[in-house]
Formats: sequence, structure tokens, C-alpha cells
Amino acid sequence: MDQFSIHPNGPLAGTIRAGGAKNSALKLMAACLLAEGRHELANVPRIIDVDIMAEVLESVGATVERLKGGDLVVDSPPPDQLNPEVPYELMERMRASIVVLGPLLTRCGHARVSMPGGDDFGNRPIDIHLNGLGAMGARFETVHGYVEGRVGDGEDAARLVGNRVVLEYPSHTATDNLLMAAVLAKGTTVIENAAREPEISDMATFLNSMGASVRGAGTSRIEVEGTDELHPARHTVIPDRVVAATYLAAVGLAGGEVVVEDARADHMEMLLRKLGSLGLRIEQTPEGLRAAMTGPLHSADVATLPFPGVATDYKPLLVTMLSVADGVGIVTENLFFGRFRYVDELRRMGADIRTEGHHAVVRGVPRLSGATVRASDIRAGAALVLAGLVAEGSTQVSDARHIDRGYEDLAGSLRSLGARVTRG
Repeated sequence: MDQFSIHPNGPLAGTIRAGGAKNSALKLMAACLLAEGRHELANVPRIIDVDIMAEVLESVGATVERLKGGDLVVDSPPPDQLNPEVPYELMERMRASIVVLGPLLTRCGHARVSMPGGDDFGNRPIDIHLNGLGAMGARFETVHGYVEGRVGDGEDAARLVGNRVVLEYPSHTATDNLLMAAVLAKGTTVIENAAREPEISDMATFLNSMGASVRGAGTSRIEVEGTDELHPARHTVIPDRVVAATYLAAVGLAGGEVVVEDARADHMEMLLRKLGSLGLRIEQTPEGLRAAMTGPLHSADVATLPFPGVATDYKPLLVTMLSVADGVGIVTENLFFGRFRYVDELRRMGADIRTEGHHAVVRGVPRLSGATVRASDIRAGAALVLAGLVAEGSTQVSDARHIDRGYEDLAGSLRSLGARVTRG
């Protein structure tokens, strides 16, 4: 069956790795379309979303292969052999698939993609992407459910032209899309109010290794000097900070001591402060981030914000921790409307949570109660699995395929730390 089964089994102990970042690997795979030849990406997680992105790339003419050692090879064809159209059945499966728009448009001069799908936690329009690319000379129209973009007039494709682009919101995915489009544009592009996530810096590092000129990644102002041609490169994906946070939250809930050996404190500084206020002791050691929990969790208020603030992907983990903490915590969602939909599932497990608009009031209870619950998205599903670690009796989390989109064998990873978790 498509579910996780969890039973409480006491404190956790051991060492684990977060592995490669999903939110970086997917964009880096798309970036391989920018240069003809064989690209090699190391530390790419074995997750469903990577498989979907591989299908997206193959649909436009690239080949994708997983080597025995684990590296991912993307072989990108010349522009005249690229098919710059991604079918609906692939785009609707994953939100991040929209990042092929920038590479296809800048390399081929035109692109046709359907509106992307992905996790269902509120409206996330792609206007920021289209407006930014439009400022660089692209024209768009929506026809039969597809977004069609073209650079130049008539049948003659032209190059995008560098410009100053001011994002109305520091969207991570839009920044990636514009960054990839700009590296082959004519002239200089400046992206203002750019996203500052570590994954953006990872993208810039990869692009620069391909021969691009990107400066300022990791700040709110990124400057890109366009070039005529890029070349293939090899790159190692940064660690997944959300997966690392999942293991830290597991320790906070179940107790014990765990080392996440590839976690980077500089990628999750604000989260670490918040976890510390909840009572989790975290320190950087030569082995990695060591997390220990011996006493009860304490309540705290949480507000999601763009990086370097607390990411919205962390919030289901924090709400789950607050549900068994001493006191009352107020959680505010500032990024996506509707991302409290998993709260009803926590209530089924005995959590005392009241939501109103963008806010949730979480009153901690001594212990949750095992129940059958459903994963509505990747992070909510992972949070429900963690809730099962501190719930009396048995917990079943259905629709586990959502979790598989972002975690490489979550059940096995938690078992290696002493948890009693199986995947059916």
C-alpha cells in the first residue's frame, strides 16, 4: 500500500546524511539545456521529482542517465535538435518544471509549456516569470492551456536582451528561470529583489563553471553578463537543508542525539535559532550538525519569510513540534495561502490547533494519538510521519508518494536512527 506505518520507539541516535538538495538538483538539471554536450551532476537525490524532471528533459530532446556511482549525466543536444515544447502530462506533475522555460527560450528563441502543477497549497502564479522574461524581449500568449513564448518577430527567433528586472516578490523559482535565461542573453541583466536562497548560489556556481558571468548570487541584486555560448560542466549539488531540518525535528520530537553530517548551519541559520528556542540543542562539529534533546519542547511563535527567514517548507515540521510543546505558539504563514491544509490531519491525531487565515494557534498537548492520516504534499507528509514518532499506538500516513517526491527512503533513514517506521 502507498503508506507509511509508524510506532513510537523512544529516543533516536546515530549519524545520517541529508543528501543532495531537491530544490537545487531540479533547477541544475534544467540548466544543462543551456549548453550542448555531456553534463555531470553529483549528489543528486534518488527521488520521484528528479525522475519527473528527467522525463521533462528527455521530452525536449536531452538524454538523462544515472551512473552506477550515483552521478546523473545530462546530454544536451544542439539547438536545432531541441524540441522546445513540454507536454501537459509532464508539466502538471511538478511545479519546478516551469524552470525549463528560461533555458529553452534563451537557447531556441521560442518555447511552449503548459501551466505547471505540483504540490497543492495555494495559488502560485507564474506572472513573475513571464514579466521578467518579457522585460528581456520575450512575448507570451496563452493558447489552449499552453504558454507560448517567442523572442523576435515572425518565424525569425532572436536573442533575449539584457535588462534591469525588478521582481515584485523574491521568488526562488523565478530567480532561477531569469538567471538561466540571462546567461545567453545579449548584454547585461540585473535582477533586483532576487531570491537569496543557497540553491540560487548553487545555480550561479554551476553556470559560472559553464562559462557564464554571474555576480551577486546570494544577495538581492544579481548581475549577469550574457555570453554567446556555454560549455558542459561537472557540479556537486549542495546538501538538502529541508531534509536536514526533518531529521533535526525528528530529534526534537522523539528525543535523543543525532548528527546530520552534511548539514550546513549557514544554510539554515534562522531555523536553527528557532529550534533552539524550542529547546533543541544544536552545535556545529567537525562531523556535522549535532542535535540533542533531553527535556520537553517549549512553545515559540513562528513566521515564515523569504530566505534568510524561516522557509515555508520548514513550517509543517515546526507546527508538529509545537503540537506537543509546553505552552501556546502562534504560527504565521506569509508566503502561501492554504498551506495549513495538513492541520486537519494533525487534529485527527489529537493536536489542539486553531487556524484563521494566515495564522495558526498551536496549544501543545502531552502526547498525540496514532491515527490514519493523509499526506497532502511533500513536507506535510514528512511532518505527519514525524508526528507518528510521538503518538500513542500506530499511525498510518497514506498518499506516501507525495513524500517520495522529496525524500530518498525516509522510512529507511529514520529506521537507521532507531525509529520504528515502515513503508508499505
